[in-house]
Amino acid sequence: MLDNSSRFDRLPDGPGVGYKPQHFSELMQDPGPVSWIEVHAENYMGDGGRPLAQLRALSEQFAVSVHGVGLSIGGEGALDRDHLDRLKKLVEWLQPASFSEHLAWSTHGAEFLNDLLPLPYTNDTLTRVAAHISQVQDTLGRRMLLENPSSYLAFAESTWSETDFLTELVRRTGCGLLLDVNNVFISATNLGYSPQDYIDAFPLDAVGEIHVGGHDEDADDNGAPLLIDSHGKPVADPVWSLLSLTLATSGPRPVLVEWDNDVPLWPALRAEAVRAAQALQPAGQ
Repeated sequence: MLDNSSRFDRLPDGPGVGYKPQHFSELMQDPGPVSWIEVHAENYMGDGGRPLAQLRALSEQFAVSVHGVGLSIGGEGALDRDHLDRLKKLVEWLQPASFSEHLAWSTHGAEFLNDLLPLPYTNDTLTRVAAHISQVQDTLGRRMLLENPSSYLAFAESTWSETDFLTELVRRTGCGLLLDVNNVFISATNLGYSPQDYIDAFPLDAVGEIHVGGHDEDADDNGAPLLIDSHGKPVADPVWSLLSLTLATSGPRPVLVEWDNDVPLWPALRAEAVRAAQALQPAGQ
């Protein structure tokens, strides 16, 4: 592996984008307001090659957030030790400004499921997730951020609200939180509650990153609105509004624009970063 390359020890309170290799040259030459990038850990767990060379170059210009999608923090089984060791190797080399994962599960026995699946919010789940978070933080030697999920159903056995569940995880483990505002809007629409009430109950002091992204609109079998977390189009206006309301309470935070499917040309993603910068201005930017 290459020598440690990052010179940023924290994410700036400004706009960032999810990095895609097709944007490398334009991002380096014309970043606009972009001050940090996010990469998915699992795309950079190899040794050498163009991906790591480009990531090293990017890390000299931008703060980097590493976002994991494969640890299965909420899984019933033990964390995959090999996967965690590869993650540790990447983090030790890159020394990113932030590391995050999802409040979800994606494994069953030896099988890996290509999805981030929801959890019931119970005492047993809380104990298991807290233990996994502590294992990750002890292995990496750093605090991790945990992302709130997008939800399409609620579990009858849940005894904690999602915000209380996340608040207790912060208390037990010292982890931080990644607040995905798009996920809040999706879950609130699908499950019929107020997104603003959710934000009001969220432990904003623990938030190290905020995410926004695009979603698809559908309807369930009864004709009620059903939103899908697709990350395949521009951020919807109600999500921008919810971001502004959130920042008015939290103050400025690092705000990431996610666009992972049907990835546009750089000018379109850059324009979304400009909107994120504009949302941050009333919050002190």
